[in-house]
Amino acid sequence: MTSTTSRQIDAVERATLAAGLRVAIFSDTWLPQVNGVTRTLDRLLNAIVERGGEVRAYTTTDPAAKNDARIVRYRSRPFWAYPQLRVARPDRAWAIREMDAFAPTLIHAASPFGLGLSGRAAAREMGVPLVSSYHTSLSAYAKFYHLGALATPGWAFLRWFHNAGRRTYAPTHAIEQELMAHGFTDTAIWSRGIDVGRFSSSFRSASLRRELGADDDTFLVAYVGRVALEKGLDTLVRAMRTAKANAGGRKVMFVLAGDGPYLETCRAEAPEGTAFTGMIGGDRLSAVYASSDLFVFPSVTDTFGNVLLEAMASGLPVLGADAPPTRELLRDGRGAIFPAGDPDALATAILELAADAPRRARQADLGLAFAAKQSWDVIFDDLILDYHRVTGTRAQVAVGA
Repeated sequence: MTSTTSRQIDAVERATLAAGLRVAIFSDTWLPQVNGVTRTLDRLLNAIVERGGEVRAYTTTDPAAKNDARIVRYRSRPFWAYPQLRVARPDRAWAIREMDAFAPTLIHAASPFGLGLSGRAAAREMGVPLVSSYHTSLSAYAKFYHLGALATPGWAFLRWFHNAGRRTYAPTHAIEQELMAHGFTDTAIWSRGIDVGRFSSSFRSASLRRELGADDDTFLVAYVGRVALEKGLDTLVRAMRTAKANAGGRKVMFVLAGDGPYLETCRAEAPEGTAFTGMIGGDRLSAVYASSDLFVFPSVTDTFGNVLLEAMASGLPVLGADAPPTRELLRDGRGAIFPAGDPDALATAILELAADAPRRARQADLGLAFAAKQSWDVIFDDLILDYHRVTGTRAQVAVGA
């Protein structure tokens, strides 16, 4: 387990915290692909630079990618089942050439396929310390897609991949415990943070609500994220129809913000009046959160729901599917849980919260207080200190002090 820093690191110390580190990050996904992993890895790259370290990211090509000298792209092609994602074959020789040129002190593999395998091979060949991070829940995906027969060989492969390194980072304690139960060694927590200036109730906008079709009396329920079947959108759409049908005299409306392969199905099956914003960001995304009255998270496949923190920071009560990582984030009254995959239970929970303003206010207050403590600075300070433990280097603050 990674310990956390026992004292606050100030701005002067932080500026040199990564001094001596040269980190190579291997990942099969990166911006401009938009998902929780790409945004987190982009933040990691910038955090290393801001703390005085050197970093390169090795990832897939993308026609929409902007030139960035810190990001090295390897040839790839769209994945046939999900064209928004890119796939690349492992290339050990290419990775070794790149590592010879960059001379990293640490390799961080953020995916277990393609580029991640390339980074793993280079680290093993060259004797560079290797760490990895676990971003996709095998057990949840296997259960969701009824692929239980593949779970056993899948865990064996992931154990082989991750245990080759000196650390496997999990985003939540629930995921870490699952990994340890499947024989993963040297696990640690690398959590996620929130920019409370970026997400805040101050972005609430009456004009945006009107644009979406919600008046002052409308109870507006939001979903933000990738629009894909594994996110539980089939459950959500069915619950939306049931909630609308049983709302009585209450005005209940839904807004879905995001893009993905399940979007057209959602458009076809969602109740009349549902607003679809497509992919949005910046102040408009902040305003969609803050202008809603409830956030719904139906996914059981996420290892950490970044959008849950964004909703909490925006002052929203949160309703999430019963999955271990979500339960961990919403415990102690910070949110409500509904039985995963049960659209009727979700519809009931939505209507109950719509009718209970005091309960929503309590949940929102607790969620906001929790989100306010999830500082990206502290999270990256802890991770970089652990990088130093792994490599045997020392930052200019006492490692583990």
